[in-house]
Amino acid sequence: MEFDLTWLLIGVPVIFGLGWLASKLDSRQWKREQRDAPRAYFKGLNLLLNEQQDKAIDAFIEAVQADPDTSELHFALGNLFRRRGEYERAVRVHQHLLSRGDLPKDERDRAQYALAQDFFKAGLFDRAETAYEALKGTAFDREAALALLSLFERSREWAKAADVAESLEATGTGSFASRIANYWCELALEAQSNQDLPAARQWLERARQRAPQSARAYVLQGQMLTRDGDQAGTLAVYGDLLKANPDAFNLVARDYAQAALATQSVPQALTLLESQYRRHPSMAMLLAIALLEPDPVAQRRRLTDHLRVEPALSAAAQLLQQSQARQQPLNDDEAQLVGGALQRAVRPLQRYRCAACGFESQHYFWQCPGCLSWDSYPPRWVEEL
Repeated sequence: MEFDLTWLLIGVPVIFGLGWLASKLDSRQWKREQRDAPRAYFKGLNLLLNEQQDKAIDAFIEAVQADPDTSELHFALGNLFRRRGEYERAVRVHQHLLSRGDLPKDERDRAQYALAQDFFKAGLFDRAETAYEALKGTAFDREAALALLSLFERSREWAKAADVAESLEATGTGSFASRIANYWCELALEAQSNQDLPAARQWLERARQRAPQSARAYVLQGQMLTRDGDQAGTLAVYGDLLKANPDAFNLVARDYAQAALATQSVPQALTLLESQYRRHPSMAMLLAIALLEPDPVAQRRRLTDHLRVEPALSAAAQLLQQSQARQQPLNDDEAQLVGGALQRAVRPLQRYRCAACGFESQHYFWQCPGCLSWDSYPPRWVEEL
């Protein structure tokens, strides 16, 4: 049977034409998909800016389905899920990204960091710790370390928190001395609850050396010495606190006075407290001085002098108690000082407060300037609510 060349001449152009047509159809479909994916993405972005998160998620899902290889859409979708509290869905999105073998290293690290955030927000601290640890040596090393620090604080793993803070400080992130001292104070309290007093003392001494101006270690040391009956040691520790952080001495002024009474060192302690009060007047110092010098006439004089310097409501209340206890009415000067303290104390209470957002103002508003709610202000001052 002879082959007819006519069919060959007809078939080749037909096959070529069909191939050309198929390529055009594929090209149009590809262009349509590429056009639809950005359209869905921008639609989702617009909905997100308008705070329509449900519709934005639907649009992003549509965009991801149109182009599954686009990592940015996965990140946007995962972040949306996390913000909405849908942590399981966020985890699945970021785990899907990590499972892709073609993902570049920088985007893989970014997905790992996002996954660690998902675990942290979900309260899965063990898995979050593992995920953050995997980011050591990456571009997210510092962010992961700071997140680990917050994680260890939440889970009260103070030794690990101190180690992370030390490493952050070593890399030049900043000073973490005060935080490290607080971590060691927490370890001292744990040792104390376990009846390991030598370890507790050691932790507190380390905390004092690490952050000399941090008051907590001094306070805990003094309290421990007081419980042990070492009042002289308490005086010495609180004296060190006064030198290191004079403002924080207010926290222990009363305990210092009681230790002075127990050790019969009232004159020296009284001189120190009066000197500190002259530099930094406060009610805490005044009450401590009253313990060492309980003469009612002297106390009343000190309260009056304090009201001239600082019209505090607590000083006015103490002066009124003194007056009632001795059945001696206030003189004109004392009454004026008490009135000034009361006027100062009541001023912040003479305001209207929005019941919707808590915005306070001296003027009554029909529409709250803070949250724009109507008729949200009760027609009473804060002190009457």
